[in-house]
Amino acid sequence: MSEQKKTDAQADHVHGPDCKHDHGHGHGPSLAAVKPAAAKPVLKGLKIIGPKREEKHVHGPGCTHDHAAHGGDAHQHGHDHAHGADAHQHGPGCSHDHGQAAAHEHGAGCDHDHGDHGHHHHHPKPKRVRPPGYRSAEGGGVALQLDLEDALPGETDDAGRFQKLEAALEAHHGVIDVHLRRDQGYAEVCLHYNPGLVNAAALLATVKRTGEQVAKRYKSHTWFVRGMSSADSATAIEHGLGKLPGVLSANVAYASERLVVEYDSEDISLKGIETGAKKLGYTLEVPSHGHACSHHAHGGGLAPLLEMPLVVASGVLLVAGWLLERFAPVPALVPTVVWALSILSGGFFAIRGSVKSLLQLRIDIETMMVVAALGAAVLGSWFEGAFLLFLFSAGHALEHRAMDRARRSIESLGALRPEVARVRRGGELVEVPVAQVLRGDRVVVRPGDRVPLDGIIREGKSSLEQAAITGESMPVPKKPGDEVFSGTVNCEALLEVEVTRLSSESVLARVVDMVAEAEAQKGPNQRFAQRLERTFAPLVMIGAVVFPVVLVLMGMPLKEAILRAVSLLVAASPCALAISTPSAVLSAVAAAARGGVLIKGGIYLELLGKVNAMAFDKTGTLTVGKPKLLSTAPVEGVTDEELLGTAAAVEALSAHPLAHAVVEAASARGIQAPAGSDMEAIHGKGLRAKVGDALVDVGSLALFEGDTVPADIKAQVDRLEEAGQTTMVVRKAGRYLGVLGVADTVRAGARHVIETLKQQGITRTVMLSGDNARVAKSIAAQVGLDEARAPMMPADKVTAVREMGRQGSVAMVGDGVNDAPALAAAAVGVAMGGAGSDAALETADVVLMSDDLSRLPFALGLARQATAVMKQNLVIALGISAVLIIATLFGLTQISHAVVLHEGSTLLVVANGLRLLAVRPKVMGSTPLPSMGIQSAPQ
Repeated sequence: MSEQKKTDAQADHVHGPDCKHDHGHGHGPSLAAVKPAAAKPVLKGLKIIGPKREEKHVHGPGCTHDHAAHGGDAHQHGHDHAHGADAHQHGPGCSHDHGQAAAHEHGAGCDHDHGDHGHHHHHPKPKRVRPPGYRSAEGGGVALQLDLEDALPGETDDAGRFQKLEAALEAHHGVIDVHLRRDQGYAEVCLHYNPGLVNAAALLATVKRTGEQVAKRYKSHTWFVRGMSSADSATAIEHGLGKLPGVLSANVAYASERLVVEYDSEDISLKGIETGAKKLGYTLEVPSHGHACSHHAHGGGLAPLLEMPLVVASGVLLVAGWLLERFAPVPALVPTVVWALSILSGGFFAIRGSVKSLLQLRIDIETMMVVAALGAAVLGSWFEGAFLLFLFSAGHALEHRAMDRARRSIESLGALRPEVARVRRGGELVEVPVAQVLRGDRVVVRPGDRVPLDGIIREGKSSLEQAAITGESMPVPKKPGDEVFSGTVNCEALLEVEVTRLSSESVLARVVDMVAEAEAQKGPNQRFAQRLERTFAPLVMIGAVVFPVVLVLMGMPLKEAILRAVSLLVAASPCALAISTPSAVLSAVAAAARGGVLIKGGIYLELLGKVNAMAFDKTGTLTVGKPKLLSTAPVEGVTDEELLGTAAAVEALSAHPLAHAVVEAASARGIQAPAGSDMEAIHGKGLRAKVGDALVDVGSLALFEGDTVPADIKAQVDRLEEAGQTTMVVRKAGRYLGVLGVADTVRAGARHVIETLKQQGITRTVMLSGDNARVAKSIAAQVGLDEARAPMMPADKVTAVREMGRQGSVAMVGDGVNDAPALAAAAVGVAMGGAGSDAALETADVVLMSDDLSRLPFALGLARQATAVMKQNLVIALGISAVLIIATLFGLTQISHAVVLHEGSTLLVVANGLRLLAVRPKVMGSTPLPSMGIQSAPQ
């Protein structure tokens, strides 16, 4: 499956416990005992981290630099990496003519430059990559398991490009078999090979080289589809385009109107694909960032304009024919002609669709309905035939409006973004379309206005209402240096904001894109429904031909036998099945986005709904992520000022969060720390520097291994660590000055969140922390977790998550940066703070847009409810069809009964899915919770 995660080679660099730079600052006693897991050089070759450039390097789990562990904390060094060409935004501010639907077709053949303007499909997104693994193969030999994203970036299934990769790899010497596995909840390429004929290093190099060759030749492209009148249109497009030379696969997400085509770039061009679609009667349009719907939403042919009027006309004619037959002294031919007109108007689009299907030698739902209606008419049951197509077309019209409502709820997020920005140019303010505003421009946001683009406040203080992005109901105070997001409302005072992201790159635009594309990431229920629907329709048509023959042979009159066959066609038509899951997925993902949660696909929605265990990172997830100095414990004869000032002199030379806590505490107490120099970072233990002429050591007890540490120092360390604090011992010129205790603050309401998760069915909660065991267990006890595992390096967290995964479905909750490997190892990775973190937005499957942990129970509850609705819809669709089929076989129902129940079931599953749009986050209790901060230990 497509992971939708980015490790952009041009993104800002984030240092953390995963990276390998030696920052040498580990203040937990446990860190000395834990050595980083030895890296396997063989595995590094497959990290997909973008183009390699000397000046632009991405640090992370796959890099070779030596970064010391920081107990789970990450800190930004603010490297300024460019992000490529400016992105282009279609809309009121662009210079393209979007005036009339028929006036212009966007695509490969148009004269607009879509190539370098940042449309999402033109720039492959590097995604998170799970590490390779080995196991014994079932049929002998060894199986190498690689994340599909690693082997073939951007691939999502075992069709199209994967088949090319499969064939190429199986042709290599020593490779026995290549196939796709999904038993871990994500897609893996499984290569069975003979280790006597090929070694692991050579095989990995082969996979990388072959994957690059396949990716270079075989491409994937995304379009909006205009002109679809039903879910059958999606099948027609997939079948028609699939027959074009060079097209490997075509996949249409009907609910979100997206088409994804995998093709051989040497055999067919994008324009050729668009021409092929046009011959089928559909128009393709290049999507723009931040838009869930087509720019020409009403330009899809006759269907949007005439669908409902034709339905009304069909209904009026149906009733008119019935009245004429019952109450008017007219010849029998008159009501028959009226019903024939009703059939033509009600079946206009169905007849057109069935003709296209038959020309493609396919049988779909529309074909079945048209055959059933015409069959009834030929046998003299004109009313029943007209009634069938009237209800069928009415059901489709209502279905379209219902799905459009879900799409518009997503599009409404993008509508929050202003179309123009007030840009400061010299001494003047100029109104400029947001698409033309560049990075570095200064925009002025007045009180009551929405922020036009993402940026950083340079002047002014105010509160901003961020509900559209993070779901937070209360305005958030902002000051110079704070980040603001497009679409949020400035509540109080004038702000001057420096633009950091283009309009198409904003958090809001990316959220809209990801939500709109979510349906294409199909979950098990969606794939099951799609497979069943495509298999079922031809079988029903065969049954409808065989059934009347059997009845006639049994002595039934021909007319009655054919009418029973028509009833069977209606009863067994899988209309409700086709729309049962897309309606639920689109509605749930839209509801989640409005509630401040980004779910990147139907597959992740279903996986989250199945989770029964959760693992949590500590720093920045359960805790606020900003350590504070809580305790100073000087030895006899040493003052607090001397102890803290000496430590601050050394810590001022470090960028570690614990160092900042010491320096800030000294500054807050008015202590003037002397200048330090010649700082040396001792890997995983602490710091050493000169203060004046004296050598000062600040770090964990591990820093002083081999030395005789006074008993009172050890006692203070034990006391502070039992209170949940990370300790730093300070020694100057061989004399121990005392111990400092630093701790993070547990998030308010974290305990209530854990309790709520357990009430929702989470049976196991575990903390995975890089801090020392005492601190981890103290915090775990405060928030109510079942277990705390510490100290853990990133590789240890991956192992722990996989171990939990063997006992059930597990979600990993973290910040998306320093715990990316663990997020990747879990069935579902959940990252917090996505609004302010590119890494969180790209690396996780589910993103809590704010730092509010209470969104987690909302996301879990919505996923469970959506999964239940999908199953309910499948039961409704299949159950009603089964009952109708049985009733028809035994002659217990008439055509009119079958029509009403059949179309009623379709509307029922759509309505059942749409009710998920009404789901909103619940307030996590009104009683204030006690302070969750870690208390100071006695000095």
